[in-house]
Amino acid sequence: MKTMNTLRATVVAAVLATGSAAWATDGYFPHGFGIKSKGMGGASVAVTDNAFAGINNPAASVWAGNRAEMGLDIFMPKRSAARSAPGFGGMLEGDVKSDGSAFAIPEFAYNKKIDDRMSWGVTVYGNGGMNTELPGSNVTCMNPNNGQPYQGNLLCGQGKLGVDLMQLVVAPTLAYKVDAQHSFGVSPLLVLQQFKASGLDAFAGFSMAPSQMSDTGTDRSTGLGVRLGYLGQLSETLKFGATYSPKIKMSKFDKYSGLFAGQGAFDIPENYALGINVQVTPAVSVAADYSRINYSGVTSIGNPMSNLMMGNPMGSTNGPGFGWSDVNVLKLGVQWQATSTMVLRAGYNQTTNPVKAENVTFNILAPGVIKQHFTVGGTYALSKDSEFTWAYMYAPKNTVTGPSMYNGMMPGASGITETVRMSQQSLGVQYGWKF
Repeated sequence: MKTMNTLRATVVAAVLATGSAAWATDGYFPHGFGIKSKGMGGASVAVTDNAFAGINNPAASVWAGNRAEMGLDIFMPKRSAARSAPGFGGMLEGDVKSDGSAFAIPEFAYNKKIDDRMSWGVTVYGNGGMNTELPGSNVTCMNPNNGQPYQGNLLCGQGKLGVDLMQLVVAPTLAYKVDAQHSFGVSPLLVLQQFKASGLDAFAGFSMAPSQMSDTGTDRSTGLGVRLGYLGQLSETLKFGATYSPKIKMSKFDKYSGLFAGQGAFDIPENYALGINVQVTPAVSVAADYSRINYSGVTSIGNPMSNLMMGNPMGSTNGPGFGWSDVNVLKLGVQWQATSTMVLRAGYNQTTNPVKAENVTFNILAPGVIKQHFTVGGTYALSKDSEFTWAYMYAPKNTVTGPSMYNGMMPGASGITETVRMSQQSLGVQYGWKF
């Protein structure tokens, strides 16, 4: 009973601690889940040395034993955007950086054996998110009603420009070993997401619900999904894993029914992954994952900006979105048992960029353009039942430049371009214990 009370209190604390956060790595999904995974470039589908089965692979739960982990990742993105408008005498031009340089992202996982063939657990994690906060009143815009100039943000709205999206998932997990080599698992996904937007009032005239698209405060939505997993010990040195989560239908952001396509719909995209884990030597293992995130299957994310120019207002079923493409992600990690108490890790994560040049304007709000991540990490055994883990990630700057939407919105305009940029670092720590 004491263990259950501790677990319940820890889950509640983790949920309450996960407030506003910012991710933008594999699209807007994190590059990995759990600090051990983050030290290996996110590779995790066929790895069994942690309790994060609810997100990495539900089938791994039955291999992980009785353990729990609680961690905190400090995520430090740098985001900026610029516009060049030759021939307009400096009007519409600007180069701005986003405020908010560090975000604390907690995580928690618990795993318990029922018997030799079954286990259960729970994982609490941030599935993804996006945060931008660009300064206001630093770009010269023109009032379309009277032709008079005024000072606005980079999208010509009033005040600061930005969005804040957070997705939190609680994933109870049940896994079963059908024999000594193969297991299956399932994790129901209880999802809470919250969102707010500011400084988009200049687009109110292009919305089906002008009063429900910007500066309406924080809104929340909920949904229920599932993640399925398989893990097989194919030989003494090779494990193979697979995991799949279909698109999660979320309740709508009613306060932003005039912003997101589908009257405020913002579902969680379908995603799946395959992974292997090879024990190269008794002290060294290598893990590799391939994953795919189908952003294009969510209209508010995948619809192109050009839908607006085709007569589909913002918020309508076929309204404009961020124009994100599906992404393919390769994760590679190596783990070395350097001493009896020290494990060292390194990894690399490469993802395709979902943001295309022709959709750059709306992605001033969501510059998820990172393509590479380099990671290192390690674990130190404090005792036979407890350990300390750390991981560091560096994602070099990537830039996307493309034609501005303003070329089609202003009479006689051409040659206006916009650029979005992002680089990242993160440093995470975790305490784990066995029982």
